[in-house]
Amino acid sequence: MSLWIKYYLCSIAPRKKPYSQLSDSAKYYRNSKKARRVKAAKDKEINSRPEQKKKRAELSKARRKRNIVSKDTGDLSHTKNGLRLKSVKANRGSKSDTKGDKNARGGKAKKRKRVKK
Repeated sequence: MSLWIKYYLCSIAPRKKPYSQLSDSAKYYRNSKKARRVKAAKDKEINSRPEQKKKRAELSKARRKRNIVSKDTGDLSHTKNGLRLKSVKANRGSKSDTKGDKNARGGKAKKRKRVKK
């Protein structure tokens, strides 16, 4: 398959999942117009930060250098050891690579001490 065909196929938006296959948060945002607007505004604010722009530019440059056109080959991930190629699934679920990942996913729930009555 030629390079431009891969690029074209990657640029096509995927179809929406059926409602029954959505996670709880995805269902919430699909149902609530106000929540969707608030989330979009927050995402816009986060993505317009200079450090986020720099991070995206760095990843794009590295993807071009490695000739990675589609997500089929994986994601480039910021890790403690620099940029690493990971599967999309592994990159989304990473808990220990960067500070942002740790903050976003939290840690184990702390056990509460039972109070005797």
